[in-house]
Amino acid sequence: MANDTSSGPKYPGGARGGSAPSPSATPKGGANRSFIAQNPSVLWFLLALALFTLGVTILAEATGTGLLSTSFVKTLGKTLCLCLIAIAMDVVWGYCGILSLGHFAFFGLGGYAIGMWLMYARTEVIVLESFAAASIPPTPREVSDAIGNQIFGVVGSSEFPLIWAFADSLFLQLLMVVLVPGLLALVFGWLAFRSRVTGVYLSILTQAMTLALSLYLFQNDSGLRGNNGLSGLQNIPGFEETPQAVISIVFFYTSAAALAGGYIFFAWITSGKMGSVIKGIRDNEARVRFLGYHVETYKLFVFTITAIVSAIAGALYYPQAGIINPGEIAPIASIYLAVWVAIGGRGRLYGAVIGAAFVSLLSSWFTGGGAPDVPLGVYTIQWTDWWLVLLGVSFVAVTLFFPRGIGGLFDTLVRKQP
Repeated sequence: MANDTSSGPKYPGGARGGSAPSPSATPKGGANRSFIAQNPSVLWFLLALALFTLGVTILAEATGTGLLSTSFVKTLGKTLCLCLIAIAMDVVWGYCGILSLGHFAFFGLGGYAIGMWLMYARTEVIVLESFAAASIPPTPREVSDAIGNQIFGVVGSSEFPLIWAFADSLFLQLLMVVLVPGLLALVFGWLAFRSRVTGVYLSILTQAMTLALSLYLFQNDSGLRGNNGLSGLQNIPGFEETPQAVISIVFFYTSAAALAGGYIFFAWITSGKMGSVIKGIRDNEARVRFLGYHVETYKLFVFTITAIVSAIAGALYYPQAGIINPGEIAPIASIYLAVWVAIGGRGRLYGAVIGAAFVSLLSSWFTGGGAPDVPLGVYTIQWTDWWLVLLGVSFVAVTLFFPRGIGGLFDTLVRKQP
């Protein structure tokens, strides 16, 4: 009987053991298929996102009927940013098998980077307006001291820390959004992966990194205003006269575009040869290494690029939130992120989007007073207090009964179609 090579797991570089197949041996309809053919969910996702964006445009206060309030448009824009970081988390965990409990730290660093420019530029406008009536024009030093006093007076200082050296330049701060989290992820990942730290030990290390960063930022001498954080970020310099309704819809459009671009980018990464390699690392790292692939390089690339995308999502999120403080970088935030991906269905990009959007909007409803209290006679359930319990129970239920998450239910329905 001929050997059956169709069963068993397939690894990058060929079938179970052995060399990579030659180009002539490529299965029909395999590698020659187009990107869209390999990822049909991309078109469906972009279509759904376009329809959603159109619906918000029609209902928003600035562009349509006004049925959606400005605050809710901001909530939707923030939700899109959370969907973007959820996709990044899904790639690093669901596809590559690295359970990172620190990706929300990169999200927060992106927010701090853009928040420094927003706060500096806005404060500069206020200071210059206050000096406008002065009989003698202020010197650049006086202006700088006044700005520093306005920003750091709350922590008893007026001197600009070194990390604010580029805060007056939007271009340089945008570079910091990418460079600072990217460099941190690169150094951390290189040290961890070259030491071949894996599994729960790697998760603990990422959580320790997040906790250390959060505790450092809580200090007043961190240069980022300690527990006060950065505030007033919704006031965009140069657009002081522009209504918040207009600013909110612009940020919503930008967040939607970033989510669409992130989805396409990560769909491209997780398909083809690279996708096979990183999924092989997730399933059997030792076997992929045996086949000749430099596993550490692939893991470092995925860890770093997802950290950068997480930071970009944070840079879009916090101007809509209006404030950022060290509590946003606490380890619990990264744990919530893992819960979103698990509920949505890890290993599926659209599953991460579903999980993040579902939990984020539901959280806003329960904790924002939208959900009615439930009187039980001697006790009344107030969802603002019980929301986290409900979220925990949901996570346990999904893990036990729907391990493939909400996205897995969609897969099941599609397969049942004739």
